[in-house]
Amino acid sequence: MLVSGACAASLDFDGALAILAAHARPLGKESVSLVNAGGRYLAAPVLARIDAPRRDCAAMDGYAVRDTDLKGGTIFLRSRGTSYAGGAEPGAISAGETWRVMTGAPLPHGSDRVVMIEHCRHRGEIVVLDAPPLGKQHVRKAGSDFAAGDPLLAVGVRMTAARLVVAAAADHGELHVWRRPRVLLVATGDEIFTPGCALRIPDAIPDSLGAAIEQLCASAGADVVASLRLPDNEQAIARAQEAESADVVVIIGGASRGDRDFGRSAFASLGLDIAFADVAMKPGKPVWYGRLGQTHILGLPGNPTAAFTVARLFLAPLIAGLSGGAISDALPWQLRRATKPIPANGPREAFLCASLRCEGTAICDRQDASGQATLALADCLVRRPADVSAAKVGDLVPVLPLC
Repeated sequence: MLVSGACAASLDFDGALAILAAHARPLGKESVSLVNAGGRYLAAPVLARIDAPRRDCAAMDGYAVRDTDLKGGTIFLRSRGTSYAGGAEPGAISAGETWRVMTGAPLPHGSDRVVMIEHCRHRGEIVVLDAPPLGKQHVRKAGSDFAAGDPLLAVGVRMTAARLVVAAAADHGELHVWRRPRVLLVATGDEIFTPGCALRIPDAIPDSLGAAIEQLCASAGADVVASLRLPDNEQAIARAQEAESADVVVIIGGASRGDRDFGRSAFASLGLDIAFADVAMKPGKPVWYGRLGQTHILGLPGNPTAAFTVARLFLAPLIAGLSGGAISDALPWQLRRATKPIPANGPREAFLCASLRCEGTAICDRQDASGQATLALADCLVRRPADVSAAKVGDLVPVLPLC
């Protein structure tokens, strides 16, 4: 059941995010090849299909020996041959024998140590050890990494490059994952034109958000099915949604209550059910979210920095939830020290553009919802609670990477 929006800005950010999380449920499952699984969330656990390693093998280049042959003083052993990674098992060694082994090569039966090649001397077929080796045995036992049937990756885990190593080592060529959300982007405004055209069109304003929001969607794990620029026309906006098969529709602009702000009203006649509208935050107070059947509709304000901030705070978590992850996956807040003072905040929670360095974070000098130049310097947001006092240099503040 959807929660209706209350009076203007009566809902705080955490409340709005909780409503969003309640509706951001995973979409359908599908199987994809391992090479296409990067960034996807697992819909089924990954269990090992084989042992790793599959046989006892060498962890170093050297000679496989029996510990019982390693007496005090100089040791002489007869070499029986060489074992390579991927080769057949070399059989067994008897007393006084050794096998040359390469890293990853199967060990001969009866051996329990690999002596590093740097500690051995060769005299034809004879291998000489000046003293018994000490320390590690340099042997990887069969199944010591994992055994067939072991659970390696759980449902809901996002497949990073490192986790692809694990899935491949477990002998999986395909993985069961949650489907990627399909997103339709609709930038509204009679004055909005394709970047590169404004110079020769009087009063035109370049669409500075379309490409940026599309990139944010891609990095969050969604597929953008179309990115449209439409005039301030209710019918045109409504028809765009009906023409595209999308799980999420993002309306950029038209979120406020001006005479030509049609972002929300365009869907009212189609049965839009508003979950929340107007959040006590800055920038981005006009943000709204609702459902049109199974389709999620998110309305962003038209001011560029406000719109990008809201997309980072709401759109990225929505995509994570629909993709099978947790809302928190998209909001990895961390505490960092302020490297310059931060003024006291007013009655609305603030998300300030800032730069992040190894020594801490510094808010940008300009905090303008309609500005764009600040985004050239900003790489994170600093969260400031409502009515909080000023922060001093060295104080810890919550920070979120902007991209």
